[in-house]
Amino acid sequence: MKHNRSVLLKTLRLLTLVGACTAQFGHADEYTDVSQLVRANKFSEALTQVDSHLTAKPADPQMRFLKGVIQRNLNKTADAITTFTKLTEDYPELPEPYNNLAVLYAGQGQYDKARLALEMAIRTNPSYATAHENLGDVYARLASQAYNKALQLDSGNMVVPPKLALIREVFKPNLTNARPGAGTTVVAAAAPIATPAPAVSVPSAKPTQALTPAAALPTPTAVAVPAKPVPPVAVAATPTAKPAPAPATADAEKTVEAAVIAWAQAWSGKDMAGYLAAYSPDFDTPGKQSRSAWEKDRTDRITGKSRISVKLTELNIKVTGDEAVARFRQAYKADSLSVSSRKTLHLKKQGAGWLITREATGN
Repeated sequence: MKHNRSVLLKTLRLLTLVGACTAQFGHADEYTDVSQLVRANKFSEALTQVDSHLTAKPADPQMRFLKGVIQRNLNKTADAITTFTKLTEDYPELPEPYNNLAVLYAGQGQYDKARLALEMAIRTNPSYATAHENLGDVYARLASQAYNKALQLDSGNMVVPPKLALIREVFKPNLTNARPGAGTTVVAAAAPIATPAPAVSVPSAKPTQALTPAAALPTPTAVAVPAKPVPPVAVAATPTAKPAPAPATADAEKTVEAAVIAWAQAWSGKDMAGYLAAYSPDFDTPGKQSRSAWEKDRTDRITGKSRISVKLTELNIKVTGDEAVARFRQAYKADSLSVSSRKTLHLKKQGAGWLITREATGN
């Protein structure tokens, strides 16, 4: 059973910061220093620096999140659970603390608690892909427990063994297809911080906003620092000029980019008419909500903030016919919270414009 828990813990995705931490509000050096210490496996030193920072700024959600990740690396599971639990109490709108809390519970075999934590993460942010994936793994482990119990009560049941074998295959260690970072040191967790990169700035009507942490904490993507890629072996070939993108595709990409920027500007300005109009009537609402319920939820969340700021960087757009995919890093700030995360928008050409049909965080 202990081995099974270990395999599941490696399967579940714990949020981490890939790349140097950089923060706003003048703390860039502190976050970077802590991140570097963690990468060097100097967890005790990192924890000392985090505690020093929190003595002066005890409410800092980013540094508190980092502390939980460091505690986890030091095998101080109980302390890490306390840290993440307190974060969920102080910042219930952030999904990342719930996700990491679930990973810790799963590592202890407390799958019901892990399930509840992940369901809270998803309720907070229905498009949080990492939590959905982790919840699937936890459900599989709960199913395994139920099937084992069924066999104990009825050893002659011939239907259950094949189901158990299938689940065991899912959690079987696979060195070839292992998820990046499995079995490796967890790198400093990403706290909700902005990423320094030339950005497509979306000014807010009023200064502000939000970590959805899930917002406010780490970025919703995660795992350990990938190994340095091995340069490919060159194969002699006649060099050919790379064809320039067709003018029609280039024009479409510019139109999609304009639509994405307009969507972010409407969000920053709390312009609900413009924001909701950016979504297609066929938009895949999270959690299978009705369109009206989703619009009310978004309106309440956005207009309930005193100020919001949304900035997009690393914007990459791919157009295929009447469909497009826009991937970017989103720096979201609202009131006292801030978070940087990866986001993907799927759009479809409808009339002369491009409207959002689906969105996901953490891809």
